[in-house]
Amino acid sequence: MSMNLYYFHDPMCSWCWAFRPIWQEVVTRLPDNVVVKRILGGLAPDTDQPMPTEMQAKLKGIWQKIQQPVPGTAFNFDFWTTCIPRRSTYAACRAVIAAREQDSVKEEAMILAIQQAYYLHAKNPADMSTLFALASDIGLDRERFEANMTSAVVNQALMRDIEFTQTLNVKGFPTLLLENQGIVTAIDYDYTSANNALRQIEHLSQ
Repeated sequence: MSMNLYYFHDPMCSWCWAFRPIWQEVVTRLPDNVVVKRILGGLAPDTDQPMPTEMQAKLKGIWQKIQQPVPGTAFNFDFWTTCIPRRSTYAACRAVIAAREQDSVKEEAMILAIQQAYYLHAKNPADMSTLFALASDIGLDRERFEANMTSAVVNQALMRDIEFTQTLNVKGFPTLLLENQGIVTAIDYDYTSANNALRQIEHLSQ
């Protein structure tokens, strides 16, 4: 009997970026009866307002904090001087859904493209222009992608993900939950090895 491994994330979540290598290893080593379901939690709703200075300082501090326990995580701090930061991630979340709607295999490609644009290339995924360019970069039909980004269908899909996140009382990202016959179990993980998470999943999937 198959089980669902829910991965709650946001493409603009810095801890999700730090967790990416371990998460990719978890996915490749999962038991055959475990199905991965990525859920977009939505860190911050739409806004056109620049991010307050205090919030910018807080997020820069988080980036620096992440590099202590996960030193391999790269951040381009030029983002904070070359872009106009906004505390808004819903557009990036919609971009993941719009990519998936067009081609299911492009979901992961869009997540990675957003993360690399944000954390490595100092581009702002809160800007539609950035997301449109990324869609072209990963081989999506840009015109169709742009239409999907403002569609009710894509927005409703994001709202369902956010509601599901809240229903399961997920408080932070990334979060891993394994569902087996209606029973949901939190999976502990760390940022340096996939083994801890995999041991728990394998035990619960037997």
